[in-house]
Amino acid sequence: MERSDTVAAVNAAALQEEALAAVAAARSADELDGLRVRYLGRKSALKLALREVRDRETGIALNAAREAIEQAVAARQTELERAELEARLSGERVDVTLPAELLGPPRLRRRGSLHPSTLVRRDVEDIFLGLGYEIVDGREVETTRYNFDALGFPDWHPARSPRDSLFLGDDVLLRTETSPAQIHTMESRRPPIYMVSIGRVYRRDTIDATHFPIFHQFEGLAVDTGITMADLKGTLLHVMRQLYGPDREVRLRTHYFPFTEPSMEPDVSCFACGGEGCAICKHSGWIEMGGSGMVDPYLYEFVGWGPEEYTGFAFGMGIERTAQLRYGIAGIRAFWENDLRFLRQFR
Repeated sequence: MERSDTVAAVNAAALQEEALAAVAAARSADELDGLRVRYLGRKSALKLALREVRDRETGIALNAAREAIEQAVAARQTELERAELEARLSGERVDVTLPAELLGPPRLRRRGSLHPSTLVRRDVEDIFLGLGYEIVDGREVETTRYNFDALGFPDWHPARSPRDSLFLGDDVLLRTETSPAQIHTMESRRPPIYMVSIGRVYRRDTIDATHFPIFHQFEGLAVDTGITMADLKGTLLHVMRQLYGPDREVRLRTHYFPFTEPSMEPDVSCFACGGEGCAICKHSGWIEMGGSGMVDPYLYEFVGWGPEEYTGFAFGMGIERTAQLRYGIAGIRAFWENDLRFLRQFR
């Protein structure tokens, strides 16, 4: 059977040798693609010969040449891609030890800053650690037993109402203050106890300039033998001077809190006007800070201690309230709006 001129003109071995040499010498992906079209394309001599083959031996030889060329093209393509990747990685490598200002234009060099609440929280932690207190993390989801019952809240107290507190179930709610952490600590061991609990608390408040459903508190507890009201005032005076300056004074006004007896509200002398009267202190010379008092003996009975064995004091203040006074921030909403223009002011 006669073969066509095209088949007869193709020497499979010679074509394979020529193609493999050309593929091995290719230096770029574009050059390799051109060789693929030349030797394996639809109009290549090899493909035309395969279409016209009429005998088994010729077909075997041509197909073997085609497979060898395809494998060589694929292998060379992998080599070129790997070489290109290595070259790119070598050229684009970043020295992580370089100063940040050398790595980009000025708009990319802007440093982040801590949230004002975080700044105050860290200062509070440092102050109490310096006094020998321990920092205790409490549970944000609490039971009414620890959030209300253990703290002496009567059944009629408005804080127990779903209108004031965020309940997750009949006896489970988001804590309204960090005081439950103090009860857990008192149940876990005997005095001496000197601790401060810091964290988020939740109340069903309408958002305005001074109220938000989420805010932060720090609450301290000291229980030991022989603790008096003078220890409470001395501790608050030290804390206020550390937070607002060395010239601050503290006064205590009588008040009511369910878990302290007697209860007092501490005021700190105005750091803006020095007590002469200004808009920050409402022209009184004093700024209200939170609540405090001597621990009610009821709490000792709740945790199984004798009410005459120990004495102690407790106090609590708002982190955002403290930050507002320190930095002159008008409203509490700015703390939760995540506005970078506001946050960048603090370092």
